[in-house]
Amino acid sequence: MPATRDPVLDLRHRLRDARRSVSAGDRLAAADAVARGLLALPFAPTRGYVAGYWAVDGEMPLHAWQLRLPPHCVYCLPVLDEGDNTLRFAPFRAGDETRPNRFGIPEPALEASSLLRVADMALIVLPLTGFDSNCHRLCMGGGWYDRSLRDHRAAPPHLVGVGFDCQRVDALQPREWDVPCDAIVTESTTYLREKP
Repeated sequence: MPATRDPVLDLRHRLRDARRSVSAGDRLAAADAVARGLLALPFAPTRGYVAGYWAVDGEMPLHAWQLRLPPHCVYCLPVLDEGDNTLRFAPFRAGDETRPNRFGIPEPALEASSLLRVADMALIVLPLTGFDSNCHRLCMGGGWYDRSLRDHRAAPPHLVGVGFDCQRVDALQPREWDVPCDAIVTESTTYLREKP
């Protein structure tokens, strides 16, 4: 009897292939457009800690946004907390020392006592595999962001997913532990979640 295929896993593979196929020139243009979209959000902070991520596997690069942040915003990167399988955050500037985490993704090389918590952040920009216009985000499947954010749904921090237009799907069926984004920003569109 043939094994049953997992439709979510198939969707992840298809969407990851789509984002990897974006050409270098289109990727740079998209990063520039996404930076403008992030800075134009109605809740874009003018001060405080903001978190991005180190783009891997074709994810939307954030360097253009990082370089254009207001002077009183401090850019941070996520750091895996292996103790409770959640994320902490560390201030980061180009040239700062990093070390790879267990997935091979660079993280700022800071002691655990120096790391920031979700509640310290004004805005967190999240990578995604896919999204829909209701600001539901399909992640890689590890649950790091969902575990880290589940108890922090009162803004701030505001949560914004970023990706390419080619990663949009008609609708995602969120699970009870999935944390929705306040917005999704792509190279052409900003989707704002309607509040209940």
